[in-house]
Amino acid sequence: MDELIVSERWMFLLFALAINLFASFTMFNMIGQLKHVGVRRNYWLLSGAAVYGLGLWVCHFVMLIAADYMIMIDWTSIVKLLCLMICAYFSLLLLGSRLGLGLRLLASSFVIAAGSNFMSYSRLMSEQVLEFKIHFGLAFFALVVTIIGAGGAFFLFQRKSRYSMLLAGLILGLSGIAMQLLGLEAVTIEYDVVLTADRLSEYLKRLSVVLGIATLVIFAFSTLARFVDRRYNAMDERYKLLVENSIDMIAIIGDEKWEYINRSGLQMFESTSEAELLGTSIYRQLLPVFHPAMKSMLQATAQGVQRGPIEIDWYTMNGKLLHTEVVETCTQISGRPVFQVIVRDISERKKNEELLINSEKLYVAGQLAAGIAHEIRNPLTSLKGFLQLMSSGRQSNKNYYDIMKSELNRIESIVSELLMLSKPQIYELSCKDIRLIIRDTVTLLEAQALLHSIEMEMRVDDDPLWVRGVENQLKQVFINVVKNAIESMLEGGKIIISCMREDDHVIIRIEDYGPGIPEEQLSKIGQPFYTTKEKGTGLGLMVSYKIVDNHQGRIQVRSSLGVGTTFDIILPCTEAPTVHEPDATGKVTPMNRIRQEDGSS
Repeated sequence: MDELIVSERWMFLLFALAINLFASFTMFNMIGQLKHVGVRRNYWLLSGAAVYGLGLWVCHFVMLIAADYMIMIDWTSIVKLLCLMICAYFSLLLLGSRLGLGLRLLASSFVIAAGSNFMSYSRLMSEQVLEFKIHFGLAFFALVVTIIGAGGAFFLFQRKSRYSMLLAGLILGLSGIAMQLLGLEAVTIEYDVVLTADRLSEYLKRLSVVLGIATLVIFAFSTLARFVDRRYNAMDERYKLLVENSIDMIAIIGDEKWEYINRSGLQMFESTSEAELLGTSIYRQLLPVFHPAMKSMLQATAQGVQRGPIEIDWYTMNGKLLHTEVVETCTQISGRPVFQVIVRDISERKKNEELLINSEKLYVAGQLAAGIAHEIRNPLTSLKGFLQLMSSGRQSNKNYYDIMKSELNRIESIVSELLMLSKPQIYELSCKDIRLIIRDTVTLLEAQALLHSIEMEMRVDDDPLWVRGVENQLKQVFINVVKNAIESMLEGGKIIISCMREDDHVIIRIEDYGPGIPEEQLSKIGQPFYTTKEKGTGLGLMVSYKIVDNHQGRIQVRSSLGVGTTFDIILPCTEAPTVHEPDATGKVTPMNRIRQEDGSS
């Protein structure tokens, strides 16, 4: 090959430098796309490695031309390109791994330096090489220069400052050119081939085609990377505006530390700057009582379990209590799992809820006080009138004493029922056969029913119907409902009392054939002091509802005007108690008494 003039050599050197710089910068631009959430990681790593390997490969041929060395385009050329791409790919993988920063930089720079130096010396594998000599000092120096240059470039790229990508591409490109220059000087080769003018022309044609295609490929990848980068930057700007202008706090948590907080979050925590919160533990501002809830939420979110918002309380930077509602999702940033949280300040809502509850309490207390005053004032007015008559010296009537005693009993009844509603009492629950309680109730009220010309009919199952409860309280419920049925049937009639079991519940159904209850009054049943009877207190059914509720049951009421009313008292069923035989003294246990009364052996 004829010697090239000096100006032509410098032109080829500058061309090789431009290609290497362009390829290095394009590689960093491509792997920089990994910062965007949701971008396919392997695609950009492979693309970046392919561009850098192709650029360094083209640069190698241009450097051979500039140095007036033999250019061999054979199978070793493909081996060089593949080795370069593979080493660049694994180098980028190591750079993005979770190893320590120093170890990552050393490992990734060593791998890419090994691939670059292999390409420089791989021409020794050609079949046309007769003999070669290597200056190991220069070869080792070339390797060190490549490792230092790659390590510096990767370090600058990791800093992610404004000009870090440009500087990283410049350093990696210059170190690649320096390595190839030193590699060419470190090796002396004698070839077993004579270049004729025709062969030289053929080589140059092949080389020009390869270099042209490679340059177009690098330019295409660079253009694609720039287009994608601009597109994602525009999307980032839009999302950033949405996040920063959100009225809720949006933050990123990594390793249980704040990594990002928007402006609303800083204002919510009364922070003057990001530095006060970023990098600090999320538990520093969190109330200790909510630490387990936050840990549990983070663990569940990391495992893919999506939970609804939870209420958590924090302290602001000024020590103010902050009530919030928190929602979490798990995502990835640069291949690292993080948590995105949305925190909503509900302090005002909590305050309004508290005011509403207090106002409702005052309203209920006012209603209760008005009802008590109304119910007690009537008998007190009668008592006051009789006392005035007696104090005036007029002849007293024995009936006065009976009426006064009746009115006092009425006041005592009202107070007793109120105490039962307000004062929590502890009762020992025991297994009871509801049929026996119903029979006792019917026996107690049978005489009163006959006086009103009312027939009471019982329909009970043959098998025992066991419930857990307090017998006297349950009996009081049945008495209240049956008495209301009797008093509503002024012209006589019939009351049917049924006991049955459905699934896991016992149903006591009390049906009357009275005038019925209008729909607007049906919804008010059970409210304090609401009654349709002239001398009723309105507390009987209220007490009944509370007793049934304490027994884990419920009351359902159905009524039709002119047809009658049906009360369903539904209680949870329980298993039959263990049967005890009579003891040695012949004493019969309650269980045996029930069995005997039931007629069973």
